[in-house]
Amino acid sequence: MTQLARRLTLLDAVVIGLGSMIGAGVFAVWAPAAAVAGGGLFVGLALAAVVAYCNATSSAQLAAAYPASGGTYIYGREVLGDWWGFLAGWGFVIGKAASAAAMALTFAAYLVPSGWWQRPVAALAVIALVAVNYHGVTRTAFLTRVIVSVVLVVLAWAVFASWTAWTPGVWDGLVLLEAGPYGVLQSAGLLFFAFAGYARIATMGEEVVSPRRTIPRAILIALGLAVIVYAFVGLGVVGALGTQALASSTAPLVDAVGGGPVQEWVVRVGGAVASLGALLALVAGIGRTSLAMARNGDLPRGLAAVHERYQVPHVAEITLGVVVSLLVLAVDLRGVIGFSSFGVLVYYFVANLAALRQRDGRMFPRWLQVLGLVLCGLLVVTLPWPSVVLGVLVYVVGVVGRLVALRRRSA
Repeated sequence: MTQLARRLTLLDAVVIGLGSMIGAGVFAVWAPAAAVAGGGLFVGLALAAVVAYCNATSSAQLAAAYPASGGTYIYGREVLGDWWGFLAGWGFVIGKAASAAAMALTFAAYLVPSGWWQRPVAALAVIALVAVNYHGVTRTAFLTRVIVSVVLVVLAWAVFASWTAWTPGVWDGLVLLEAGPYGVLQSAGLLFFAFAGYARIATMGEEVVSPRRTIPRAILIALGLAVIVYAFVGLGVVGALGTQALASSTAPLVDAVGGGPVQEWVVRVGGAVASLGALLALVAGIGRTSLAMARNGDLPRGLAAVHERYQVPHVAEITLGVVVSLLVLAVDLRGVIGFSSFGVLVYYFVANLAALRQRDGRMFPRWLQVLGLVLCGLLVVTLPWPSVVLGVLVYVVGVVGRLVALRRRSA
């Protein structure tokens, strides 16, 4: 079996994780969170951060013990059994493929606000980023550094502009639990979508230098930085717009910054670049998880090929590029935040359970994993019901498909 090359440093891993978390979500997730929770979105944000921390510690502990491509798919197989690994991997690949299509369309929507060429632009973005990934993980890391730098500069400016535009009295009328516990939990599930990118570091564990030391540090550093960024942006958009106006906004940061067309285009460029960063990390993460699943026969084995020169899962990434390009040309998946959250929460449920059952190489107390299990399960069942129904159907298709494949293999 051909192995991937270990070329990613601690800085590379942190940047890739940060690029995954500070994507288009930071520009768009505030409106749906405000719609379901009002002022309670801040409680939802704190809860999402706690869930993310529990999951991050589990992922870090497992990644140090199993530093191979595939993330929780590998951890579930090694600690819990093949079916647990499959459930994690299947939800990740399908959910994140839909997210990749959504990120491509979001990029095009920011760059080209209207017109028939939005979809072709989105497909071209997918093809371009697959080409970057194809030519080696160091090129992926370099482009991610550039993207994260641009996005952080734009966000810093947007935070300053929105804080200086705070509406007088907006904080006086803010009620943290105005939508009740259910609304807060729904907002936490939606906001969790924004923090889920640290999994990308673990899925690329086969390419990280000194993985047992680097991966846990990178995951926690990237998550900490992302939480700080989201807290500042959240305070800015709520302070400038108020929760009612925020809930109906289609471009929260654009509305919060205000001003003329120059300010709007600065935010739009930032959103477009952030979408590219998230899409780049998604392509890398899905490709590595597909590689791991193909090695074990849970996806077609041809996807396990590794390029001799560039040492990347080139067949898996090209296949992903084709599938996502067709999706963006055919359907609009920008409303898949809830569905993606469903798959990712199941993914981390398996991660927490595997870390709880892990015997060797323990780094964090078991109560963190128990808390992660409970909160992941709670957020899954409180997601909007269409997201839950779609998520269950996708898992049924995956389970039936694997049963058929196993039966044919045994015959």
